[in-house]
Amino acid sequence: MMVLFLTSSPCEDNVPQGCDLPCIYFERNEFVANLRRYVVPGGRFLVIAAWPEAHARNDETARSFAGCFRWHGMGLSSGAVLDSRNPEQAAALIQSSDVILLSGGHVPTENAFFRQIGLRALLADYPGVIMGVSAGSMNAADVVYAQPEEPGEAVDPDYRRFIPGLCLTDKNILPHYNMVRDNILDGLRLFEDISFADSRGHTFYVLPDGSYILEAEGTSTLYGEAWKLQNGVMEKICADGASVILTSQE
Repeated sequence: MMVLFLTSSPCEDNVPQGCDLPCIYFERNEFVANLRRYVVPGGRFLVIAAWPEAHARNDETARSFAGCFRWHGMGLSSGAVLDSRNPEQAAALIQSSDVILLSGGHVPTENAFFRQIGLRALLADYPGVIMGVSAGSMNAADVVYAQPEEPGEAVDPDYRRFIPGLCLTDKNILPHYNMVRDNILDGLRLFEDISFADSRGHTFYVLPDGSYILEAEGTSTLYGEAWKLQNGVMEKICADGASVILTSQE
């Protein structure tokens, strides 16, 4: 059965002395402990790109995240990247992988690539571990909330804020709250003027880096500091170091 990690960012930039990686995984909120429950060392690793044409960036992402798994004692036997160089291999690469990373990036750009390769159908019965990072976590939803991000998107009447996703979860997350909470986009406050209004009839889980949702064994658990934004109201539902079970109705 698939195990799904929906992260804002799992990456801790304050690396220990002697570590040559750009980041390691957060130990807090039981993140590494939960990864170790489900990631089998020696498994096969696949990175699915958010920016399909950014080949060097995608290769570096694969190296960095493989290094994180290795640093935390979950070294994987092989790694691969799925981007614009090999879309025809999507089915074979997914079938031969044990751990899949849905990369972070621009939500609509990544979503378009996922639709191009038919990823929703390819992952429908995937039995391994999937970890979403930022946009990857957002695109994991059945119906994705593509929070405006780039200049012009907030005021573009043709920009689609709700788009079909991978249908791996019914949870919509808004990542990097620690970084973007005060952002102004197209003269509008990202949360108070944009996403508060978009939350009418919807539920968004607002996560800072280091917080995540784990869906495994029929249970959805939120770990770390988080807020629920629903019908224009945002309330804190979990603290750093704590966890809460989420229902499909929340």
